Amino acid sequence: MFSKTDMKIKSYSIFLMLVLMGCNQKKETVKLNQLQVIGSHNSYKQAIDSSLFKLLLAKDSNALALGYYHLPLTEQLDLGLRGLEIDVLHDPTGGRYQYPQGIVWAKQNGIELAAHDTLHVLSEPGMKTLHVPDIDFKSSCLTFKNCLNEIKNWSAAHPDHTPILITINTKDSGVNQPGATKVLPFTEPVLDSLDAELLSVFPVEKLITPLQVRGDHATLREAIIQGGWPAVDAVKGRIMFILDAPEKIITTYNSNGKERPMFVSVPENDSHAAFFILNEPLQQKDQILSLVKQGFIVRTRADAETREARTETYDRWEAAKASGAQLISTDYYVARLSPTGKFEISFDKGKYSRCNPVTGLKDCKD
Repeated sequence: MFSKTDMKIKSYSIFLMLVLMGCNQKKETVKLNQLQVIGSHNSYKQAIDSSLFKLLLAKDSNALALGYYHLPLTEQLDLGLRGLEIDVLHDPTGGRYQYPQGIVWAKQNGIELAAHDTLHVLSEPGMKTLHVPDIDFKSSCLTFKNCLNEIKNWSAAHPDHTPILITINTKDSGVNQPGATKVLPFTEPVLDSLDAELLSVFPVEKLITPLQVRGDHATLREAIIQGGWPAVDAVKGRIMFILDAPEKIITTYNSNGKERPMFVSVPENDSHAAFFILNEPLQQKDQILSLVKQGFIVRTRADAETREARTETYDRWEAAKASGAQLISTDYYVARLSPTGKFEISFDKGKYSRCNPVTGLKDCKD
């Protein structure tokens, strides 16, 4: 028989042993590709003036796809979105997109539109951010740098935030109508200037870059296949940029062996492979699932061209979630933005980040 003192000593010994065992167990860390987050599509876009929108619809019913808008970037980030999309147009001397032809068309029909650039930032040289020149030109941040600075300021105020994934879409075409603005191409010097604008706002230490992820591996793809994404805790407060562009522009961006700040969407066997943009989760679910299981990060879309929102259809959203795509883009992260006021894309209880259903750790908690 044990005395009460012996029992106390034994109980304490067992407790101490369990504590030490817990300390010695290596807790698995959640990596960047083991999350699933919701982001916005064309995140800067503001609503087209209703009078101009009616004119556009009268000319082409497909303009209905332009009938969406977003909250300011700061409000999106405050909600918990961790994915953004920014379109850029080259404007080296400034003023190219200052006077949209849509304002002229509206005036010809007796409609006076309110000024969309009250601060005259479109007259300044540098990358501009708007959706479709001449017709869908209202933006919450008309210049690329203004968009970046808004994100930077929010990030500085929330230094422990989950990394923000931002796709950059290079616009090299506009409206094919008389008098429409000619959009300039993205050559290698233009892509260099795009990088320069990005790095003038975000120093490398605030970014997640291909070079950082590649580490000592021969290629970025090799690093990814071997589990090279950083732990989320190690890159809190950072931003990751991905260039979303046609193959020709991606090839130019990757030329001459330059170390670039942005990831690129390339074929699976490319040495730069790390991030993929596959926007059709119903048709591409198996491909997305395969890439995710190999360790790659994938962006897909829960809705497109207002279709799902108008019909309140969630098949695409369900396929996107199940595919394991780490970034799911939507135009309707809150219901009030939708045509019916009911369609909303969010995880349970209005959350926008969770453990990945395909790659997430067993003990991962949202």
